[in-house]
Amino acid sequence: MDFSNNPAPVAPNRAPEHPVLGNRGGLSNRSNKVGRREGIFKWIPVVAASIVALLVIAVILVISFTSTKSQSQYVYSNKLQAVFLNTGQVYFGNIKSINQQYLVLDNIFYLQSNNSSSSASTSSSANNVSLVKLGCELHAPYDQMVINMQQVTFWENLKSTGQVAKAVSTYYQKNPNGQTCSNSSSTNSSSVGSTPSSTSSSTTSSTSSSAKKP
Repeated sequence: MDFSNNPAPVAPNRAPEHPVLGNRGGLSNRSNKVGRREGIFKWIPVVAASIVALLVIAVILVISFTSTKSQSQYVYSNKLQAVFLNTGQVYFGNIKSINQQYLVLDNIFYLQSNNSSSSASTSSSANNVSLVKLGCELHAPYDQMVINMQQVTFWENLKSTGQVAKAVSTYYQKNPNGQTCSNSSSTNSSSVGSTPSSTSSSTTSSTSSSAKKP
């Protein structure tokens, strides 16, 4: 049978095979795979560093938030607080804000010791401790104080049954329209108690005065 008129089948266009390495196309595919793997490995340190940075930032934010809330969550907003400073001064009021840097106190009172002595005898005197409302001092401050936390020794919530809380309640009952400043400090203070230091020597004074009579 004569097949001379039929064209010979054409083999597909294939790359010649290397006697050792084999087909070059297969080698190229393997090279591409290796290149992609190396590209992925290059990004691993970058991703790991980003994750570590995010974790560090998250820890810092959690610590900052926790330290800010650690004291403020103990403030009883419906009670008075006492703030003791390392100078020995103590202020009473309502803590409105507190963090690591400062403390904001409103509705401020402080203790004042008034020493008075009798003109009839130098041996008789009494110490009266008064609770003074802030605002009528010479420099006329607002009823708000920002205290550096480095100056605060400690602070505490006060019970409504204590003498200070009762004195504050009495003050507002006597001053329903707010604070009225005058020359006398008695208008803006509430006495919380007195402690006599000695007894009067009126008998001695009367004896000595009768001895002077002719």
